[in-house]
This record gives sequence, C-alpha cells and structure tokens, in this order.
Amino acid sequence: MKTLIRDGTVLDPANGVESRLNLLVEDGRIAAVTSSLPRADRVIDAAGKLVLPGFIDIHMHEDPVGADGRIARGIFDCMLRMGVTAAAGGNCGINRCDPVEYLDLVDRDGAPVNVLLFAGHHYFREQAGALDKYAPITPEQAARLRSSLQRALDGGCAGISYGLRYVPGTSREEFLDTASCCAKSGKLLTAHIRGDALDVFSAVEEAAEAGRRFGIPVQISHIGSMAGFGQMAEVLRQIDEYRMNGLDIQCDCYPYCAFSTMVGSTTYDDGWLERYHCGYDALEFTEGKYKGRRATAETFAEMRRDFPQCLTVCYVMREEDVDMALTHPSVMLGSDGLLDQGQGHPRAAGAFPRFLSKYARTGKIGLYEAVAKMTALPARRLGLTQKGRLSVGADADIVLLRYTSIRDNASFQHPTLPPDGIDTVLIGGETALEGGRVVNRRLGRAIRL
Repeated sequence: MKTLIRDGTVLDPANGVESRLNLLVEDGRIAAVTSSLPRADRVIDAAGKLVLPGFIDIHMHEDPVGADGRIARGIFDCMLRMGVTAAAGGNCGINRCDPVEYLDLVDRDGAPVNVLLFAGHHYFREQAGALDKYAPITPEQAARLRSSLQRALDGGCAGISYGLRYVPGTSREEFLDTASCCAKSGKLLTAHIRGDALDVFSAVEEAAEAGRRFGIPVQISHIGSMAGFGQMAEVLRQIDEYRMNGLDIQCDCYPYCAFSTMVGSTTYDDGWLERYHCGYDALEFTEGKYKGRRATAETFAEMRRDFPQCLTVCYVMREEDVDMALTHPSVMLGSDGLLDQGQGHPRAAGAFPRFLSKYARTGKIGLYEAVAKMTALPARRLGLTQKGRLSVGADADIVLLRYTSIRDNASFQHPTLPPDGIDTVLIGGETALEGGRVVNRRLGRAIRL
C-alpha cells in the first residue's frame, strides 16, 4: 500500500531539508520526497504541521518483563506518545533481563517503538556473581563478566553501558578491561560516569581514557545531572578539547533541573547533602507511603532502610547549566526515562515535547538544530543509517506535529500524562499513533547492531 503525506513542512536536518513537500511511503520505506502529488492508496493531510523523522531516544530505561514472559508496555507507550520511534535501553549499566533475550521478546511480540539495547556492565557483573557493589571483582568473576559482555555485543547489543556511580567497587582496571570488548566492533561505550559535581572532571577523564586507549566512541550520559551544579561550562570545555584532539566523545541531556534515582542508590551515600549543597527537602518520593512528599532526615533514613527501590526526584540542578548543555553542539537529547509501575520522573513522557516547547519555541535554540538533536545526531551516534532522516529509501518512521501547540503535560505529580501537539506517528509506514492516541503497539522491532 502507498501512503501519501501531503502539504506538510518537511524538516529533515540529516539531509538539509526544510520545505513544504509531500512524502510517499511504500513497503515501510520512504519512496519519494516531492513537490508533486503521486498517486496513493491512503492520504494523510499534514497541512499546517511539521513532518519530522521519528525521534530517537539514545538514553532510556526499558520496560520490565512480567511473570507471563511478556514486556510491560508502560514507558514504551510514553515514548510513542511523545514522538519517539526508536529507543535505546539498557543504560547506566542496567538491563531488565538478558538483553539478547529481551530483543528476542521484541521480535516475538513487537513493541510500541523500535528497541535497541546496550549490554549493562552492572547487570552482567551481578550475573557473574559480583553481588556486592562496593567490593572489587574476583579474577574468576571478571572472566565470566567479560565473556558475557562479549556475547551480548555479538548478539546485537549497541555497545556497553556503565553505571560507575552506582558500583563503587568497579576499579579503573575492571572498567578498562571490560571496555576493551567494544574495540573489536567499534561499538559505543556509554557511561553514567563515576562522579558528579566537583568530581565530574576526573570522571569524564576516566571515560575518555577508554576511548583513547581502544579507539572507541564514548557517550557521557545525562551530563546535566553530572555537571549541573555549577561545573557545566568547564566540563563542556573539557569535552571540546578532547574532540579537538580527535576523541569521539559526546553527551546527552534531558530538559529538567531534577534528577531521579532510587533512594537506596549510592548517589545518596554519606556526603550527598554537602555535594549538592542542599537539605533533605530537595528530595521528593515518587512512590510508596510518602509519595509526593519531600524528605526529612527521618523519612529519608526510613525509606532508604525499608524501601531502597523507591524512586525519588532531587531538585538540585541549575537551569543555566542544563540550558548550556542542551544548546551545545556535542550534546543531544536523551530522556533518561525510567518508570516504576507508572511512577517516576516526568521526563519519561515529556522530555521531547518539552525540549521543543521550552527550548526551540522560546528561541533558546533553533528549531532545525533542536530537531537534529532528536533525530540525525542520535541516529548517527548509534549507527542507525536508515533512521533519523526522511530521504528516499529510509525507514518510514515519521512524526507529524502541530508546532504551535506542542506542550509537555507530564508533571512530577502525574508523570505519564501525554503531551499536546503530537498527532500522528508512523513506524515502518504503519500508523502507531493517531490523533494522539496509541492505535498499534506491535509495530516496533528489535534493532541489532
């Protein structure tokens, strides 16, 4: 079947296109980008709308697998509603299960969006028997870990992800030994680096060392929550210098001034109040008995002891630092979306529309550049040659939106509310979202690299 998307403003930074054009879609791919009106079996009227490549989220946390052996479709639905058509999970060293098996489940059942995964260092470290995150790994465990990571890369994972901040027992030697697995294929190393705030500079240097030593690309995860405390200008200069010296290093960032993590994580180990120059009331519980309430010393201690998996948000980042990151040419958008049974940070449902409304529409960044940070840049970073563009032969992953109406509605109180302004999403040429409503949750496929 041929589908014609007509009379929309096509904006495609990968090909330098910004013009009123028509798209012809056939057999899951773009067949023509033209000013003419080819014959089609179905016509989608895009008058007054932007026609964009499907958004690509380079940093999110995939849905869990239920007891029935099926993938829960909570955050993936949120991704689709905000125009994301391909999402990279397995970040911060964390996988929901074996990532190759997870991709097999996507192949079997489909998903709301296309899914690719990183092999999580922390996940495979635990699988190797290293259960104490504060303890060093043994030589036998290290051998099992390296073997498992290599198997995951050979099975199609996009690279290795690290959550060094979450696993203090990971030595520099362990980090470099496992990072070397990426060298054979040149796959991406992505890292929640070891330190933030004043420790961010040495932490970035550690990640950069792996890139230099093995000749591999390095992605610094959610730079806003690593350097958003007054260090952003200096750390971006540090990254610029690395790039000028030939290192392939980039970052991603989400457009919020609060980070999210579990109350039992190492982020909240002793010293966090001093590190972020805040009090307990900077932290808000997003679930459990204190949902929606700011912490006190007493409730923090109680939840950390009794409910360490409770997701929190922490309002400590500086807006000017986040703005600086998101407008920097080496930084792309990544949601860092993570939900626990529908609870968590609104970035999971609002990051992409928020970036368009709060940054592009207000003039903090040009629309063309903003779209590039959501499409062409992450596609190039992940090696998705047929995505993130609207050229002939590319995958027909397409977003239609009303730019003047775009708005994120997800809040810290209601983190999964869908945005306004995103009308239609096609995945592989088929309609996944129509009128802002999910109509097909099975069009997404596993992406193996």
